[in-house]
Amino acid sequence: QVQLVESGGGLVQPGGSLRLSCAASGFTLTYYAIGWFRQAPGKEREGVSVISSNDAGTYYADSVKGRFTVSRDNAKNTVYLQMNKLKPEDTAVYYCATDLLGLWGDYDVIDPADFSSWGQGTQVTVSS
Repeated sequence: QVQLVESGGGLVQPGGSLRLSCAASGFTLTYYAIGWFRQAPGKEREGVSVISSNDAGTYYADSVKGRFTVSRDNAKNTVYLQMNKLKPEDTAVYYCATDLLGLWGDYDVIDPADFSSWGQGTQVTVSS
């Protein structure tokens, strides 16, 4: 079955860095868009970044542009989210998801509703 497993979260000081991993099984990740999302306490889930299929492009929410970088390792069937210059407002549970149905197409909007298969999430806490 299709599975996504996030890892790499933890506690980090403001200005620090973390790298999240999204390991896929049950499908070949390279052929699908993979999105990163986050949900903070009391807030709705928001899109963070997308890496498109076949490394066609990467896309970021305004709040993380210049600080986060998404990448793909096809040999490991894994997508990464490198998070630098972390801020307390980045604190959230981070999820990866894949668009198996090909619904995502608006590069200016990272909509969770377009992504059909989700991981369990990994907690990122940015605090002094």
